[in-house]
Amino acid sequence: MPRQIPFIIGNEACERFSFYGMRNILVQFLVTSLLLQGALTEAREAEAKHIMHSFMIGVYFFPLLGGWLADRFFGKYNTILWFSLIYCAGHACLAMFEGHRTGFFLGLGLIALGAGGIKPLVASFMGDQFNQSNKHLAKLVFDAFYWIINFGSLFASLLIPLVLRNWGPAWAFGIPGILMFIAMFMFWLGRKHYVIVPLPPRDPHSFVHVVRTALLSQEGQGRARPGLWVTVISLVLAVAALALIPKLGIVICLCLGSVLILAGGGGGAWMQLDRARGVHPREAVDGVRSILKVLMIFALTTPFFSLFDQKASTWVLQGAAMSKPDWFSPAQMQALNPALVMILIPFNNLVLYPLLRKLGHEPTALRRMTAGIVFSGLAWVVAGTIQVLMDNGDPMSILWQVLPYALLTSGEVLVSATGLEFAYSQAPQSMKGVVMSFWNLTTTVGNLWVLLANAATETSAVMHGIAATGLSKAAFLMFFFAGFAFLAALAFGGYAQRYKAVDHYRSARG
Repeated sequence: MPRQIPFIIGNEACERFSFYGMRNILVQFLVTSLLLQGALTEAREAEAKHIMHSFMIGVYFFPLLGGWLADRFFGKYNTILWFSLIYCAGHACLAMFEGHRTGFFLGLGLIALGAGGIKPLVASFMGDQFNQSNKHLAKLVFDAFYWIINFGSLFASLLIPLVLRNWGPAWAFGIPGILMFIAMFMFWLGRKHYVIVPLPPRDPHSFVHVVRTALLSQEGQGRARPGLWVTVISLVLAVAALALIPKLGIVICLCLGSVLILAGGGGGAWMQLDRARGVHPREAVDGVRSILKVLMIFALTTPFFSLFDQKASTWVLQGAAMSKPDWFSPAQMQALNPALVMILIPFNNLVLYPLLRKLGHEPTALRRMTAGIVFSGLAWVVAGTIQVLMDNGDPMSILWQVLPYALLTSGEVLVSATGLEFAYSQAPQSMKGVVMSFWNLTTTVGNLWVLLANAATETSAVMHGIAATGLSKAAFLMFFFAGFAFLAALAFGGYAQRYKAVDHYRSARG
């Protein structure tokens, strides 16, 4: 085992404590703070959810920037260190400006930039510490990496809501900031031990160059270029989406435009990729085709993340309406998630997966991810059923949320923990930072679906349709997202059967 791994693992534990500590109390704080003073209770809850999911969109969008800067200019180590400083500044703003709207939202923006900038790089940097001779240990370390994330999240979920209640928001946001500073310091301590993979030279056959050739090549003049038209149409639609800013808000529209450009550009390149042959080597063209296939896998996981991240918003608000001890905060229920992860990861690796192999069923990464999406849908069926009973006047203890949390966490272990290592293994060496950024972008898109669904329910036609079902808005959305996950699982499973995995770990001498 490389001796530098403990520095990276320790950094991740403290950083995740800082992130989940502030995120898990964000909706609860906003609903009760003076920042949303003018709104009625229901409107305050809706605005708090909107702010939280907009924040999460930023957190998982900025990995694109961090990955690009690391791969092209500064390397992973330097990029992680500098973005960590921005991260610390964001926490300081939350602690100092907890009663000042502009200062508080500036802090959220800085945390989104800092957390997002380092997010694709820490896991990828850890992967760089391994090569073909010890890659079997990398698979275990990636699980340990995900385990330590939840170790930090567990204590943050248990302690920070109590700090918020007993000591106030300045300490509740300040303590996570202190942990983030410790995280940065631990990462710096390991600087003399890390394997620093040198930046690749400018490659005329890189992913971007091959895609550009495929879309714009004049070879074969007169032949139809449907892929180019798909890309142009996606650009036009992305610009048109900006016209919806007054109605949907700038975050939704910018995110929607970005998704349209990525989907149209990727789909268009796929349709015309053979045009790049002859201009670029076969290996480069096949590499781009491989990456586009991976991005399709990523796209099909986005519905899972639309369900998963709502445990910090929708489920917290549901828990607030359930019976519980006076000393207990509904945000503390989120501690179940990391606690179960810490149990399920070793159980799956030591018991479940060996048993499945013995029975003749190989638990491949894509099979696990398919099952995980199904589990997330089941979790929301249970949550929706609980909401229906509450809407009918049945008093419900917050302990009933244990079942959906258990199902959702089972799905998380199968999707997120698996997807992290899968994303690294499928990425060519020169594109690991960017491809890991695209993996994080799945969460951005997942939160986009949440904002779009919530915006749709504000229209009169949809509101009348929900009323006709006899369900409350909250219950209807829970069942809607459950169905969304089941459809995604069908599509993911079908695509996974045709996908051929590759191996892009460094050679033993690399």
